[in-house]
Amino acid sequence: MFFDAMFAYTRTAAVKAALQVELFTAIDEGNQAVPSMATRCRSSERGIAILCDYLTVAGFLRKIGDRYALTQDSAVFLSKRSPAYMGSVADFLATPELMDNFHALADRVRTGTMAKAASTVSDDNAVWVPFAKAMTPMMMPTAQAIADVLQVGTAGPLRVLDIAAGHGIFGIVLAQRNPQVTVTAVDWAAVLAVATEHAAQLGVRADRYRTIAGDAFAVDFGIGFDVALVTNFLHHFDRQTNVAFMRKVHAALKPGGRAVIVEFVPNEDRVSPAMAASFAIMMLAGTPNGTTYTLNDLKGIASDAGFTGVTGHPAPPQTVVVLTK
Repeated sequence: MFFDAMFAYTRTAAVKAALQVELFTAIDEGNQAVPSMATRCRSSERGIAILCDYLTVAGFLRKIGDRYALTQDSAVFLSKRSPAYMGSVADFLATPELMDNFHALADRVRTGTMAKAASTVSDDNAVWVPFAKAMTPMMMPTAQAIADVLQVGTAGPLRVLDIAAGHGIFGIVLAQRNPQVTVTAVDWAAVLAVATEHAAQLGVRADRYRTIAGDAFAVDFGIGFDVALVTNFLHHFDRQTNVAFMRKVHAALKPGGRAVIVEFVPNEDRVSPAMAASFAIMMLAGTPNGTTYTLNDLKGIASDAGFTGVTGHPAPPQTVVVLTK
């Protein structure tokens, strides 16, 4: 386990390199021998051979004689020929800006915090633009789950507030499901430019997709919304900050309106399930006071902010939590 941990960065780098030279796509196109892969990937035969052998050991490829083939997972998620391609996610999750946070992890452990100006929640942080561009494939299943939970297709006219919209896909999917949905997206201006582009690409007209640029804690949301989306946001902040913020969300909703929280929600033991429980260390490395919250934690935040009904809906690896005003 110790040596696996010490060499874990090599696996990240190898998969990222394979995506950058389009190795998985090249194999999917029928280039299964090193010379043809090297030509297609515009790479050296030595480099391709060593990378392919490593990826075989790591479980991303299969080797038969001197030829290579994709595993089922690699074919579905890592070849650009697949409609479920998720390789773009590496453009955010494996960026130097995020990975560099872990170089000082011991300092974070010692102090329990970091300066806001050096964190991912600093004002107008440029890291959220590659996030918005890269993360749609990973978030699309969750977006569909939100639409299902809200039964948005038959809900009639809805005004949706999408807070820290990022890629925008959560609000966009609601608008795709129901032509009577209008979305107001809140984020930094450069991020909203990406979300607006995504909305246009996915068939949501400009008159149904509005934006408010600025700090979600400071801008005026307005009032009378039916739904407020608070997706992958609360984990960046401490409980007190989240209660105050959710009171602001509560005020923006009409009576009977619903807030939808999406989070990595660990069990009460905080060590399971693995992905949700592990996410807290990302917040230790990159935010002043962020963490993960259990469902009971989120119920407490919701109650203190004035919400009543709270229901959790699994959408692995995350959870959709619906609050009612």
